[in-house]
Amino acid sequence: MAGQQDKAALISETRRRFEAEYLPDKSDKYDSRDVERLQQDDNWVENYLIWRHDVMDDTLKMIDESFQWRKEYMVNDLSESALPKWLFENGALYLHGYDKEGYKLFWFRVKFHMKDPKLQFEKKKFVAFWLEHYARREHGKPLTVVFDMAETGVSHIDLDFIRFIINCFKVYYPNYLSKIVIFEMPWIMNAAFKIVKGWLGPDAISMLKFTNKNEVQEYISVEYLPAYMGGIDTFKYSYPPLVDDDFQTPLCENGPITTEDETESKEEIEADSKEAGESSEEQILNAKKVCFLEQISKPEENDKTDSKTKNAKKALTVFKGPLLHISPAEELFFGSKEIGEKKCLIVLTNVTKNVVAFKVRTTAPDKYRVKPSNSSCEPGTSIDIVVSLHGGFAASLQDRFLIMAAEMDQSSGAGVPELAQFWKEVPRNKVMEHRLRCHVVESSKPSTLTLKENSFNIPTKTNEDLHLQLTHLLQVNKRLQEQIDRCVWFQQLIVVLALFLVAIAAFCFYLLYTLRC
Repeated sequence: MAGQQDKAALISETRRRFEAEYLPDKSDKYDSRDVERLQQDDNWVENYLIWRHDVMDDTLKMIDESFQWRKEYMVNDLSESALPKWLFENGALYLHGYDKEGYKLFWFRVKFHMKDPKLQFEKKKFVAFWLEHYARREHGKPLTVVFDMAETGVSHIDLDFIRFIINCFKVYYPNYLSKIVIFEMPWIMNAAFKIVKGWLGPDAISMLKFTNKNEVQEYISVEYLPAYMGGIDTFKYSYPPLVDDDFQTPLCENGPITTEDETESKEEIEADSKEAGESSEEQILNAKKVCFLEQISKPEENDKTDSKTKNAKKALTVFKGPLLHISPAEELFFGSKEIGEKKCLIVLTNVTKNVVAFKVRTTAPDKYRVKPSNSSCEPGTSIDIVVSLHGGFAASLQDRFLIMAAEMDQSSGAGVPELAQFWKEVPRNKVMEHRLRCHVVESSKPSTLTLKENSFNIPTKTNEDLHLQLTHLLQVNKRLQEQIDRCVWFQQLIVVLALFLVAIAAFCFYLLYTLRC
């Protein structure tokens, strides 16, 4: 707890000093939305602190530089319509797939990039668009940059553009970079990348991974590598629409895709009528093996009604959205096959004065069952959503969940047909979206609200206390690992410097000896 209190104190002090030392003289250089977000988003402030090793003065300078850049590039207003269409059609930059650690891949197809000073500013704004698009979706989850340099030459070298991308991660999007994978860099560019290493700085040089067709699979599985990299991914970039391979039912401007939604609503209505005549949960599971996500049975509807009268279970990590508070905030913890935990709990709390409809989607619909997956939450109440692995499947780091929520009119019904119609008509800008990723626990107890088969018989207080303790231990362990990594790096640096000094000393003694002789 002491570490968390120290971090909270640092975040509070950062805000206080920024408001006192920078805001009075530079308020016209900042976007007011960024200033407001700094006061509300703890994770954002913490990322700046982590990237500057909790050094307050360096953190404040970084925030200042970042905020001025965000206003210059109008980052908060960047959208598809605000950028030239040819940038999207070009296919030089896009998000697709995940590396072996579960980090999103940000592809830079260098062969499609041509240096043109007249278009440089627009291209930089395009980079900012993608990074902001990702940052608002994943809330601090790092990503992996892939510089695909296959079939490139001297005409593709653009050091100014590469430096901009590096600065985005060094200054403008702190703690968002996991690694840079460089694929098949031509020998003629070796000199150029020596300059790039100097821009990265000592902390980030270790993130550079130079690979070829045989080595790239150390970092990215064949599932997300194209054939020319030795993979089996059949993905081909095209635009429109905007590439978003996370979820199978993305929202269009007027709601979910009509054909899919109509099919889904028919399934829901059929399932609802079928559930009325069935008495056991096992029968329901067998009847709906091929459905996208299971809907709740009648006994579970009674449980849901009871849960609306409860307060949300206390959790250490809570995402505070405008419509719903969601716990856990970022990750669902599943056990490996050896551990056997197959269920996790998501707690939704309605913080509005209206009924809020919600949907849960996943990137792996065949693996997971969600109860309820499409329902509503009364004002000021909470609902527990059980996410369970289906059959013999195991959770993966690449799996994601999307929670969509929107306010409903008081006159709207909350039945299955009414909800299906509501999602068809709701505008995109009225829908709150929040994404959760999966984490696989190999050898220790999970730190989120993870449920075993008999966990519903355990008193609520025991689950809450255990959850708080385990979450705290996991966070402490993560911070200790980061500190150990920093210490190892500094030790290696000291050893290198010591060897260098010994070499210099030996050389000096040798010169003195030769002069005397």
